[in-house]
Amino acid sequence: MKRYLFYLGHPAHFHLFRHVIAALKGEGHAVEILIKNKDVLEALLDAAGWPYRNVQRGERGDSRLRIAWSLLKRDVEVLRIARRFRPHLMMGTSAEIAHVGRLLGLPAVVVNEDDHDVVPLFAKLAYPFADALLAPVACRMGRWAAKTVFYESYHELAYLHPDRFAPDPAVPAALAPDGRPYVVLRFAQLNAHHDVGRSGITTAVAERLVERLRPLGHVHITAERPLEPALEPYRIRIAPADIHSALAGAHLYIGDSQTMAAEAAVLGTPSLRFNDFVGEIGYLEELEHRYGLTRGIRTDAPERLFEQVEAWLAHDDLRAEWARRRDRMLEDKVDLTAFLLRFIAEYPEPAGVEDPVDPVASAA
Repeated sequence: MKRYLFYLGHPAHFHLFRHVIAALKGEGHAVEILIKNKDVLEALLDAAGWPYRNVQRGERGDSRLRIAWSLLKRDVEVLRIARRFRPHLMMGTSAEIAHVGRLLGLPAVVVNEDDHDVVPLFAKLAYPFADALLAPVACRMGRWAAKTVFYESYHELAYLHPDRFAPDPAVPAALAPDGRPYVVLRFAQLNAHHDVGRSGITTAVAERLVERLRPLGHVHITAERPLEPALEPYRIRIAPADIHSALAGAHLYIGDSQTMAAEAAVLGTPSLRFNDFVGEIGYLEELEHRYGLTRGIRTDAPERLFEQVEAWLAHDDLRAEWARRRDRMLEDKVDLTAFLLRFIAEYPEPAGVEDPVDPVASAA
């Protein structure tokens, strides 16, 4: 039996590792799960019945000073837990495990899908101290490419690959009991350190979207941030674990979240993202330009957003076309959970893709 520590900093990380953790537990290994507060992460873990330790209770704060102070406190807490647990391997999407691994001489693997130049502070804080990095081939890792194990997949295919996920038809039926189409809108908080100076869907844009989409059928909003009174009636009323079944059955997804845009895309749901990261994130650029599964529009062009909505609404065979595009993507990509389990079993000598490609150049 071995001991593994996983650090989850976002609800998407629960999904990223949940099949891996379940498999390791099923094999009799000891697994310690550490988290920090983020949206519905605790609700997902509670629903799964998995014990965990929250190393950041309370609000972190958005200033650089508060972010740094919170990181230091989490470092201390993770150090305390890891010193007692003595894991054979730590894995997660955080700088904390890299710091603690270096201090205690424990192997720490940082998993990330954001390009190093999009999250430069995180890269500086985490990558020098990690024993290895894991990233999609579409991800730019810069000077850290030499210590990166690349894979032909996306985070979202750890839990939404057809070998891992089948939508629950009861969820779309509950969201559209009259059988009419529905649209899922997502409004992110955009308050991480790398979100400074970035914008997404404003209240004015959100209200205009709702007004245009209501005649189509149903509008459901999932939001990290508080909703204005005019938008609150559209808040989606489902369990957090059901959101992917909701996305799978939606006619469209529109939002300013990177993760949910990718989730909709790999599920074959037309995905439209509206934020200031468009054109910068490698795996989303690949999903857009190589596979045509998502479309990104920056916030300085709101009219283009509504033009794209109109074009997609006028498409007679939209979902069938996206299903064909999804099939083509799945032919190229692997089940990431299977890859991660092999990586863990073979560590410290796992094999990945040796020659990552430039996602933009390869799409030309």
